[in-house]
Amino acid sequence: QVDVAAMVWLFGYVDVTDTGFIVAVLSIAFNPLFWNVVARWEHKTRALSQIFGSPHAACYCLGVAILVLNCVRSHCFTEAMKSQPKLESWDCLWTYYTGLAISAVGTLFVISSFLALGFTGTFLGDYFGILMEEKVTSFPFSILDNPMYWGSTAIYLGWSLMHASPAGLLLTAVVAISYTIAVLYEG
Repeated sequence: QVDVAAMVWLFGYVDVTDTGFIVAVLSIAFNPLFWNVVARWEHKTRALSQIFGSPHAACYCLGVAILVLNCVRSHCFTEAMKSQPKLESWDCLWTYYTGLAISAVGTLFVISSFLALGFTGTFLGDYFGILMEEKVTSFPFSILDNPMYWGSTAIYLGWSLMHASPAGLLLTAVVAISYTIAVLYEG
């Protein structure tokens, strides 16, 4: 038997029909769908490599597109969070610093993943035929599978706590679900 009291409580603070909230959910869901569809299309057709003249140029262009989409997603997330009510009992230094610490750990995972993989390793170079010499097993991959995804999720969780935002917590759950689906699809 599942206790849904926490979800009922959370939904009491979140207007899921708010346009900004809906846009945030759509942008969160769109990003991994976009990069997985485009990467698989490239792997199958090599169309982007032909258009851009090389696999490296195509991978870099896709990487820039993903970065721009992530900026849009983060903006939509923040705007949706700001348009919804705060949880006053969480609007305190303890919650703020907890969120800051969680965001810092998430940032560590994201940056260290990028440094370990490089640009083409991070942005789906394998789908472009740009393969690494061996599987990366150093930190953070030595302690966590998909550290970039879970680091990004931690950043959003921390951001939500820093803003005492129930809407942010719900959007963070959407991020986690989207990445879970992406991991299943990519695997």
